[in-house]
Amino acid sequence: MPYTLDLSGKVAVVTGGVRGVGLGISRAFLDAGAEVIAVARHAPDRLPSGLRFVPLDVRDAAAVRDFAEGLDRLDVVVNNAGGTPYLPAADGDPRTHAKIIELNLVAPLYVARAANAVMQRGDGGSIIMVGSVSGVRPSPGTAAYGAAKAGLDNLTRSLAVEWAPKVRVNALTLGMVRTERSHLHYGDEAGVAAVERTVPLGRLADPYDAGAACVFLASDLAGYVSGSALLVHGGGERPAFLDAANADRTNREGE
Repeated sequence: MPYTLDLSGKVAVVTGGVRGVGLGISRAFLDAGAEVIAVARHAPDRLPSGLRFVPLDVRDAAAVRDFAEGLDRLDVVVNNAGGTPYLPAADGDPRTHAKIIELNLVAPLYVARAANAVMQRGDGGSIIMVGSVSGVRPSPGTAAYGAAKAGLDNLTRSLAVEWAPKVRVNALTLGMVRTERSHLHYGDEAGVAAVERTVPLGRLADPYDAGAACVFLASDLAGYVSGSALLVHGGGERPAFLDAANADRTNREGE
């Protein structure tokens, strides 16, 4: 059985695929030879050569269904659209928290359902959810987002069972990424550099790092991978207790 990362002849849809992490994912699929359709609510000022854009609000279940049914072929879907402002759970309008969950959990379900319906009638396919480390650790200041991403992990595992064997469903557990909006989360370059020093690999992810992982999950190389969450976080976060503890210092002083 041949195993390859060549996705020539495949059609991949990337939600939120025109900016930030989504654009990195779109570029990676283009480099792998796929035909790539990026969907988002608003068109970007420019697109990479070969990338097709279709306006779509992924929170609109009927529009999502019509879009998927209108495709001649669909092999891969990457549920990347999402995000959140900084909003502590006790603050703001409750409806804002509900909308965050809608975008980051309910909308991916709409997209996955529509994609699965098309894939089951064809040759099958791969659905990839872009999750976050916020879903596997406390997410203070973005609690609704973290809860939605935690739900996305469970959704991934459940759909992988329901839709097998024709459709594989996997997730990325994505860590911190350097994008055009990094300053909103980490501050100026000095702030970004300080945050990077907390990552074992010494840098924030590039959007293309997420794209490369998605290409792998969509490829023949991951043909027996389903219901999985791939950690893409540069080694994670150094536990805070290691810097707070004085055991090593005490031991050295006693020598």
